[in-house]
Amino acid sequence: STQSTGVLISDKIDGVCAKTFAENGVEVVYKPGMKKEELIKIIPEFNGLIVRSSTKVTSDVIAAATNLKIIGRAGTGVDNIDIPAASDAGIVVMNTRTVTHQTTASAASSK
Repeated sequence: STQSTGVLISDKIDGVCAKTFAENGVEVVYKPGMKKEELIKIIPEFNGLIVRSSTKVTSDVIAAATNLKIIGRAGTGVDNIDIPAASDAGIVVMNTRTVTHQTTASAASSK
């Protein structure tokens, strides 16, 4: 089985976010602009996913995300995330506007 690590940031996002994760000892992979197939291929490696509006977190992405605990949406709205599929998979979806990066970091780093 693959060892899951840290957080994947799949959209262009403020550098402060990645820095905050790093300061909290969370490994961050910054890969904006991936095609859906590539996202599905690498998502099993991650505990957390941070998106803005570009990444579509569909049910097939969620199905592949076997280690994912949290999806953070930078900004407002979560219409690009399949909430029912995430809920069924036990994945927490939150707007990072209403929650600190520290909270997201600690959730992503907890096993």
